[in-house]
Amino acid sequence: MINKKRLIGLTQKLIRINSENPPGDEKKIGNFVRGYLSDLGLKTRMVEFKKGRSNVLAFLKGRGGRGSLLFTPHLDTVCAGKSWKHDSFAGEVIGDKIYGLGATDCKGNLACAMEALSSLVEDKKTPQQDLIFAATADEECGSNLGLIPLLDKGVIKPDYALVLDSDEFDIIVTQKGMIHLKVKIQGKRSHGAYPWRGENAIECAVNIIKELKGQKGAYPRNKYLRPPTINVGTIRGGDKVNIVADWCEFELDFRFLPGQKAEKILQNLKKVIKKYTNKFVIEVNDIQEPYYIPESHVLVRALKKAMLSCNIKSRMKGSEGATVITFFQHKNIPAVSAGFGSAGCAHASDEYVLISNLYKGARVLEEFLWKGLNS
Repeated sequence: MINKKRLIGLTQKLIRINSENPPGDEKKIGNFVRGYLSDLGLKTRMVEFKKGRSNVLAFLKGRGGRGSLLFTPHLDTVCAGKSWKHDSFAGEVIGDKIYGLGATDCKGNLACAMEALSSLVEDKKTPQQDLIFAATADEECGSNLGLIPLLDKGVIKPDYALVLDSDEFDIIVTQKGMIHLKVKIQGKRSHGAYPWRGENAIECAVNIIKELKGQKGAYPRNKYLRPPTINVGTIRGGDKVNIVADWCEFELDFRFLPGQKAEKILQNLKKVIKKYTNKFVIEVNDIQEPYYIPESHVLVRALKKAMLSCNIKSRMKGSEGATVITFFQHKNIPAVSAGFGSAGCAHASDEYVLISNLYKGARVLEEFLWKGLNS
């Protein structure tokens, strides 16, 4: 049975362990989580791909059937900043709220996972699937020291995955893809009083950006996601006000829908740029493909059923931003994201989580892990 008092205390203890990223050091919180789970009698393992960047794994044998099920929160948080009214590392309880850095993202979810495991062990409930628990490092800065190498190096090989990193019991079944890139334009330098003698790279960049932002091409509709977007994140160019700029560089953030291809987006970008100049370079920094899992999938149905059994009507939603569920599709692992944080609190000052959400969330998670995908 889920122990509410223990769950509150556990959330507070996790908040009080600083795991800001950057700078990035999950060793202390990793040791705490591993010790807690080892004390339950679970087989545990610590994996690091860089010193101090700890990932904690734990395993619970199931009854057999439908393979293994991974559930994974993360250990790190964003930086606290300086605009808090509450102590960001106190885990202060006021009414139904626990305040603190990571309360919603993602230490409340982490506490729910640990409490669900405690309850399963105490009540001697053997889960349907073999369970793999992974509390990961580096989620806030790209997961390159956490979930990505855990999957790529075959440290964990789940058949299904639940990412615990969402709010208000929403089930994330789809998300946009992402391209981050830099465009470098070369112009021709001349005196600012004689601009016709030069080629202004800044003006060229402005024309390119204007055309890209004005395009109204067809795209596949998705009931959970807004239309594709382009954000101009940075722009730099020129050396002095009285010199025609012979260089300009700008960074673009593309968010695109399931059914669209990154390759096509890049091809269109090159086509537009070539209308204005042939002297350019595109540097692609990151590409993440969009993700979609049908509502009818057994993983989604089982999670929804677990929520209904706890009198919670979940909502199917999409994510406009990138989440770690996209990393599972490269391994052909069905995945969804869900969680029990408080909406609007992630990465915010005076972040909090509702105790009532945590309690219901731990109950949902225990039910889901116990009955599994055969329920």
